[in-house]
Amino acid sequence: MSKFAWRGLTLTSFLVIGSGTCLELCAFGGDAVAPANSPVTAATSIPNPPDGFEFIDTSFENASPLWYDFGQDSTVNVHLVYDNERSSVNRAAGHFHFMISARTGTQLTLEFQNLDNIWNRQPGSIARELKTAFISPDAVNWKPVSLSALPGNRIILKVTMPSPRLFVARVEPYRLSDLKKLLERIRTNALVEIKTIGRTVEGRPLEIVRIGDPNAAHRVFLRARAHPWEAGTSWVIQGFIQRMLDTDDSVRESRRLFCAYVLPMANKDGVARGRTRFNLLGKDLNRGWDKPADPLTAPENHALEQWLESMVHAGLAPEVALELHNDGAGLLQLSRLEGPRLQPYLEHMARLERFLRKDTWFTEGSTGANFRNPGSLGEGWLERFGVYAAVHEFNCNWIAGLNDYPSAAHWREYGAGLVRVFSDYFDEHLP
Repeated sequence: MSKFAWRGLTLTSFLVIGSGTCLELCAFGGDAVAPANSPVTAATSIPNPPDGFEFIDTSFENASPLWYDFGQDSTVNVHLVYDNERSSVNRAAGHFHFMISARTGTQLTLEFQNLDNIWNRQPGSIARELKTAFISPDAVNWKPVSLSALPGNRIILKVTMPSPRLFVARVEPYRLSDLKKLLERIRTNALVEIKTIGRTVEGRPLEIVRIGDPNAAHRVFLRARAHPWEAGTSWVIQGFIQRMLDTDDSVRESRRLFCAYVLPMANKDGVARGRTRFNLLGKDLNRGWDKPADPLTAPENHALEQWLESMVHAGLAPEVALELHNDGAGLLQLSRLEGPRLQPYLEHMARLERFLRKDTWFTEGSTGANFRNPGSLGEGWLERFGVYAAVHEFNCNWIAGLNDYPSAAHWREYGAGLVRVFSDYFDEHLP
């Protein structure tokens, strides 16, 4: 309780803690005191952290926004923070990447909350897809761990601290610094051209990496990280680029057949800030491709669209484009647009799928006869520019073709296999 004067009136202020969690600041004239029946202590106690637990750290690159508290059973409740889509009720939370500080040997139970996403105005909890996480004592060497589901769209992770620090992530992370190292390694290679085509909302450069001869007979395009949590796609891109730059005869023949254009990280701001789906102005970069991109709210897509239009004008449009994503299924998503382009598109995609099965560990297959993906790059590029494009999902929980958990090494292996896929695809000489 404290007294202070205002315009000659003495006031006494004190904090009243009510029966819930509401706090009120009250003032009474003169020497007024709280009513006799006003509680002055908390009605409920706050659970203590588990013995040995110290802190959850999110002060590093790509860490996810979150807050945490504790349950009465010493569970650490991890509350993920949603990012929201512009002008809609849609929201997304699913990326997690943080560091636990605790005494070595401490056994912890973490409960992930705020998983009730909304997409196309329909509830769709991400809890259904959360089956695996990855942990590392040094943020370099990662291993998979299983997650358990609870009622109410809650997910449990149990860990024993192997050291005073333990990093936890949904997918083995790939950060801006990892991309920067890759680009620096390949920048001086005579087979490579790195071109900045625009900037993100926060001004980060967007690079198109060309690998090979621009006058090659055919062209392909790959894009990763439109959704920032989907780090597996960046590892695929890295494996693809590294394989394209090898010097053996097989790769030389591939480079004779096709030139590759790669946008390795479409949503750099989201990756930097540890977000899940949208850019910093609430735009989904894998939507809106059915119409021209807004340069103010989606500068990332506007820059890519301007690049594509320049390639079309020069007669150098990519013939095949893959938009790379992570999810819990791993399908090749083929949109069934009405019109004369549908049949030749499906024939070319069937050929692509056949070589994906032959040259990589891909086994999941493609979407059914009624599938549509409105506004996606896969559908929009086919409809507006005549590019045979598809959205390629990668299962972030399990690789059926390898009977193993996914890892950075497995993703890179797949990317390397894509070089042979496109080589076989173009070598078949179908119209």
